[in-house]
Amino acid sequence: MGRPTERKRTAFGERLVAAREEAGLSQRELADKLGVTQRALSWWEREPVALRPEQVAQLATALGVSTDYLLGVATAKKRGAGPTGKARRAFEAVSKLPRHHQQKIVDVVETFVAGHQNGNGHNQGSGS
Repeated sequence: MGRPTERKRTAFGERLVAAREEAGLSQRELADKLGVTQRALSWWEREPVALRPEQVAQLATALGVSTDYLLGVATAKKRGAGPTGKARRAFEAVSKLPRHHQQKIVDVVETFVAGHQNGNGHNQGSGS
């Protein structure tokens, strides 16, 4: 992690960070998707920038938001039920597995969640 900036983010930067975090992406991961450096993306998040229209469109596509949202014309879509970020990507990958493999993962997750609901989450072998 880099050092936190003292300067307040721009409104665009706030929306960009929120969308990136909602997508479960690090700056480096998003920068790689866009074909830019992590340093450039960090600059976009912190400083007033004038991006080309195609860059805004690429950002929106990579983050699963509208260009209107990034530009502050529209509010973010209401988040539906279900996981976000990395958890969402993991469960999307699980959904592509054969049913019997999916069931094994569901069994593990249900056991883990039940353990946390009963206050025994640290005994579930999660390594944490």
